[in-house]
Amino acid sequence: MPIRTLTGAMRRRLNRKRYQFRTESAQYNHSQTVQPLTKNTLNLLSFNIQVGINTEHFRHYLTRSWQHILPHPNRIATLDRIAGILPEYDLVSLQEVDGGSLRSGFVNQTEYLALKGLFPFWYHQLNRNLGKFAQHSNGLLSRYQPLSLEDHKLPGLIPGRGAIVTRFGNPDSPLTVVMMHLALSRRARNIQLSYIQEVVQNNEHIVLMGDMNTHADQLLHDSPLQNSRLQAAHWGQNTFPSWQPKRSLDHILISPSLRVNRFGVVNLPISDHLPVSVEIQLPESILLSS
Repeated sequence: MPIRTLTGAMRRRLNRKRYQFRTESAQYNHSQTVQPLTKNTLNLLSFNIQVGINTEHFRHYLTRSWQHILPHPNRIATLDRIAGILPEYDLVSLQEVDGGSLRSGFVNQTEYLALKGLFPFWYHQLNRNLGKFAQHSNGLLSRYQPLSLEDHKLPGLIPGRGAIVTRFGNPDSPLTVVMMHLALSRRARNIQLSYIQEVVQNNEHIVLMGDMNTHADQLLHDSPLQNSRLQAAHWGQNTFPSWQPKRSLDHILISPSLRVNRFGVVNLPISDHLPVSVEIQLPESILLSS
């Protein structure tokens, strides 16, 4: 299937909307100190939490489907289990987070996990607003102060997907991290990946992380990323469905300037996806003087 490229008119329209620094949802936990990036290793985690629904079998997509609309008393307990693995990570990408609607008990799940995990910085990206019934979102948790944060609404056949673009460290040689949740269809994903490739193309140190809804070989060899020189932090470790993983849908992609110290799929079958983690080594040019 040929890769669909953006038309000139579409590109100009997207460029006008691209760099939107959003401050109204970027929050600091004032009980914690936000530090600049001075450490040469970072522990990253990406997790599609399925709005706190504990899915353990395919039948739960039917029998627990009502939890996508209505609250459930065990949802906070599920979030607490997720929060239990967070302290060891520096930067966390969350997908399928609720921003505080009826189904989540009006709890902003990104904020809740930031507070539980003692993250001094968090950001909530609302992508599909169904009012009090559902707030479909992505989330960022960070122990380091970003140089910048950009809220990007991704193009696609159906609206409602987004990417969070953050930069850390030395302004002259920053680490650029893109957190995303891509579309289900290959055609829509390629439109979104073409957009993301344009966002990061002039950056040297890059991390792309999130639920990408396809395997790494398709992302890197048959998509707009194929000439990007990005590499998968792992190959062949499956994340979906969490109770019997058969597909690798959740990824952390890195530029050649970054080194992987270790990578793993975290054994936490609580959502329908398993989280993925990586420890990366940063070049000295990214770091700020301590």
